[in-house]
Amino acid sequence: MFRLSENLGSNGTAYRDAICDTIIELMQENERVVMLEADLGGASGTSKIQKKIPQQYVQVGIAEADMMGIAGGMSSEGFIPFTHTFGPFATRRAFDQIYLAGGYAHNTINIWGSDPGFTVGANGGTHTTWEDVALMRTIPGSVVCDAADAVQASWIVREFAKTEGIHYLRTGRKNAPSIYAEGSAFEMGKGNVIREGSDVLIISAGQLVADALKAADALQEQGVSAEVIDMFCIKPLDEGLVRSEAAGKRAVVTFENHNVIGGLGDAVAATLMEGGIAVPFKRHGVCERFGQVGTPEFLQAEFKLTASDLVESVKSLLG
Repeated sequence: MFRLSENLGSNGTAYRDAICDTIIELMQENERVVMLEADLGGASGTSKIQKKIPQQYVQVGIAEADMMGIAGGMSSEGFIPFTHTFGPFATRRAFDQIYLAGGYAHNTINIWGSDPGFTVGANGGTHTTWEDVALMRTIPGSVVCDAADAVQASWIVREFAKTEGIHYLRTGRKNAPSIYAEGSAFEMGKGNVIREGSDVLIISAGQLVADALKAADALQEQGVSAEVIDMFCIKPLDEGLVRSEAAGKRAVVTFENHNVIGGLGDAVAATLMEGGIAVPFKRHGVCERFGQVGTPEFLQAEFKLTASDLVESVKSLLG
């Protein structure tokens, strides 16, 4: 269903370009698809949607909670709403409205929360979200995705438009690594084994998948064979794949641009324990930290989310 890019790990299409172009295509196919923006059309690229199809675009302004309530109301009238704002405002700030006007009321809200974790850059700690996955996972029936690249992000947006419910997609806005070939297709709720290995299992999602592959290359040079899974769909989690691929490994490590509490690592840990898989395990993510100002590259290093940091975690776990 999917093929890896011939330019694996190189700079690919920006997330925002892929997402906005896909939403425009969906709007042209179905006039019930609408875009709601919280005063970030320039940052997200959705301003091109406003210019091209203004009748299906709603500029809500800096009123994220209102945006989610409006989206829920539009859903109840038969529309298919997509919403965008930065990750913390799409989740922390508007959580009650998403939960009640969306989930509890059985409405559909497709949410794009951009610039999670270290990708926030110079916007700083107030705009940093290390907890969005944890929050969105708690909503009954929600779907939570973290796209590895623009190809996958585009596919996820199209899948969200097909089904009802609360759907959350987190991505950066700008630079995206190239992981998958154009035309690749995936399956919601299923992870992708993108590198085979026999010693350690690395499970990652989102922009860090590229760094997980770099870490696997570095480990191979040191005599450690690492398997890498892209778990782009964090909820529902592919529990069967986690358990089957963890069996027989010397260690399992999750690698995420998120707090270690409530994210991919916790989901995998619960799956392993409930499945009776006894294996040395580590959640590699952010521990008890707030965000801060810096370039994405600086923040990734500051919060120890680089490929070399992952290599050290694996080596420590293997002893």
